[in-house]
Parts: sequence; C-alpha cells; structure tokens
Amino acid sequence: MRLIALSFLALLMLIQYPLWLGKGGWLRVWELDRQVAQVKGNNEKLKERNGKLESEVQDLKNGTDAVEERARFELGMIKKNEIFVQILDANSPASTTAQPDQVKR
Repeated sequence: MRLIALSFLALLMLIQYPLWLGKGGWLRVWELDRQVAQVKGNNEKLKERNGKLESEVQDLKNGTDAVEERARFELGMIKKNEIFVQILDANSPASTTAQPDQVKR
C-alpha cells in the first residue's frame, strides 16, 4: 500500500512539473504578462509623445504663430521696426563681448 501511495505522489509531481516550470508554465506566463504590461506602458508614453509632435506639426503647417514663436525663441529673431531689449540679472557676471543673439537688430 505504501508503494502505491509513493508512486501516486511521484506521478503527481511529474504532472505538476510542466504546469509550474514547463514551457507554458505559470512562471513563464507570469513573466510574459509582466513584459506585456511594461510594453503597454511604454506604448502609452510613445502615443502621448506622437500626439504632441503631431499637433506641433499641424501648428507649423497651418499657422504662422508657431513659426514666429520658434524663430523668436530659438533663433533670436525680431520683426522689422522692433527694438530688442535684454535685461541682465544684477548678480550675473557681465560679459565684455556681445553674443550674436544679444546684438540689436
């Protein structure tokens, strides 16, 4: 009788092995679920980024305000008959040479 109980126990362990540690076992499924959740989170971030870039592209294609804003802030450009005024912080060291973007145009 003891031999039958031990053989049933061994058979039960053999059946459980693929369930937990096999190719389609619970541990592998858990790991894949974790990877899927991580990739979904990354995809959401990329979708948000793409939406922002798409709206920026539409602004640049359709409106002149976005182009003008970029020209002013990134290139330091001003309109004709405008006066460029730069206010320096009193604590910052004064430079002796004028930078290209600090010159009155």
